[in-house]
Order: sequence, then structure tokens, then C-alpha cells
Amino acid sequence: MEIKQTAIAGTLESSDVQITLSQGTGIQIDLDSSVASLYGDDIKKVVTDTLASYDVTDVNVKVVDKGALDCVIKARMMAAIQRALGTVDEPNWEVL
Repeated sequence: MEIKQTAIAGTLESSDVQITLSQGTGIQIDLDSSVASLYGDDIKKVVTDTLASYDVTDVNVKVVDKGALDCVIKARMMAAIQRALGTVDEPNWEVL
């Protein structure tokens, strides 16, 4: 699916993550996290797996992590993807 608009989900509060999606070529992930050296690969896997479940292949992803758990990262990704695709009123229940 194609990104229609730039979208943001999440906050910069402790234990949360802010995800920004915009149009791109291929999947480009910019990760800003104090724990990137320990969990960066895991965070990127959650991001890419969630993008794959929505068939999004061309996107720039900005991830600002403040210690979020995987379930929080996935939830924020889902919200950002649905906003970027313009499908907020049509949730993809299979992804859950």
C-alpha cells in the first residue's frame, strides 16, 4: 500500500515511542533511542514486521524511542500506518 500523507503516533514521554511515517523509496528506518545498541535490531524488526503486515514497502520511518515495550511500538506503528494510509475508519483486524 502507498503512504498518502505524513503521519505521527505516540509521544516523547518515558516508556513511549513516537513514530513518524512519510513517503519514501524502500523502507528507511531512522532510529533514535538510548537503548539502540542493546535493542535496536528488535525495535527495527517490530517496525518492519508491522509494515509488512500492512503491505507497506515504500516509507521513511522516524522512530524516537523512550523505552517502549514491543507491544507499545507495534500499537504506535499500527496507528501511524492507518493514519498515513487514510484507513483510520477501516482497521485491519488480521494484523492484531
